[in-house]
Amino acid sequence: MHKEELLELHEQMVAIMNYFRSQESVDDSIFDPYESLSVDPSHVHKSKSEHKHAVFVLGNALATAMSEDEFSDAGRVGKRMAELAEDAESKL
Repeated sequence: MHKEELLELHEQMVAIMNYFRSQESVDDSIFDPYESLSVDPSHVHKSKSEHKHAVFVLGNALATAMSEDEFSDAGRVGKRMAELAEDAESKL
């Protein structure tokens, strides 16, 4: 995936995050790990690896927001996103 495509994906995922934040049933704190990265789609000067890591961390948070438990489809996606985030972080 090219960096421009990754930035577009990152931007779309942030829009989804903002939707979930507007829902009263979703705990905002699930997005804290993503927010702590200080990497958002407008930070084009950040490396592709940093954005990739941020996308996986955000993907994990979004899957958690959608999951009923760790064994649901979204829960399994969240677990895989967490694994990918760890792998991406090790390559920073």
